[in-house]
Formats: sequence, C-alpha cells, structure tokens
Amino acid sequence: MAKALIFLATGYEEVEMLTVVDMLRRAGIDIDMVSVTKDPEVTGSHNITIKADVLFEDADLDQAQALILPGGIPGTPNLKAYTPLCEALKTFAKEGKLVAAVCAAPTVFSELGILKDKKATSYPSFEGKLDCAEYLQQPYVVDGNVITSRGMGTCIEFAGAIIAALKDDETAKQVKDAIVYQG
Repeated sequence: MAKALIFLATGYEEVEMLTVVDMLRRAGIDIDMVSVTKDPEVTGSHNITIKADVLFEDADLDQAQALILPGGIPGTPNLKAYTPLCEALKTFAKEGKLVAAVCAAPTVFSELGILKDKKATSYPSFEGKLDCAEYLQQPYVVDGNVITSRGMGTCIEFAGAIIAALKDDETAKQVKDAIVYQG
C-alpha cells in the first residue's frame, strides 16, 4: 500500500490539508497527518484544531513514498522553519520520490532548490517568489516527482494528481466521481 505524509505546523490551511487526507484515504492510500510541533494537536490558520496522527520524530519517513505540504499563513513559514522537514524534502526530491505542495507551500520547495528545473504553480500572490523553470497559472502542475497547486479551491484536483501519481488515473477518477466532483 502506498504511504504518504502530510505535515501540520501552526497556521496550516485546514481545508487544503483535510481535502488531501480525505481523498487519499478514500483511494486506499495510507496517509498520516504529521505534527512538526511538540503537540499532536495543531491549530490551523482559521482557528480549527486537528489532532495529528503522529509527531514528526515518530513519523516513518523510510516507509513513505510522498511528502505533502498544505499552505496557510503562518503555516507555510512555520513549515519552512522546521529544519528536519526541509532536510527530508530535499532528500525525497533528490531521490525522485513524490513531493507535493499547495497554496503558499511551493515557496518552501523554491527555497530548497526543488523547483529550480521544474514547472510549478502556487497561490497567485506568491508567483514572484517561486524560483522555477516556468510558472503556470493552472489549478495544479505535475513535473516529474513534483506536484504543486494554487489553493483551497484547487485541492480536489491537487489530491487527484497525488492519487494518480501514487496509484493510477482510474483510482483518481473513481474518488472524484464518488465525491460528485464536477470539475
């Protein structure tokens, strides 16, 4: 079974995180919500608190095929400030494993050099902050092992792209159909 990890820092965007978790679980992908704080309960940017499945130091990075970042402010800067996560992201990207980020979070990839030779997208106001090969104003962009997306409104398609990468297009379509996605 495919394994993914999604990371929660104080101020993450709740809907972006939960949409991805919900859809991947519907697809039969094992995904853990991982707190990069010292507390399993992490409060998002809209004051919604979620209990993570595991703390970062207990997460099984070796078993994961994908690392995923939700956006949100101050969640994105808080993820960027967490060095162990940044090291894991660089390792995954270098090894060709899947890394995915939405909204403001592609800026983390940019600062780590992950987007240097990649096409990417982000929340519109972060366009000038991405050091990437080409910026695309699309709901999501897949370039090799990197998936980026624009924001909360594009998260169903973002999650679908992650499902397709970890499983296949048919599973992604089945999940979208099951939730009556009209896009």
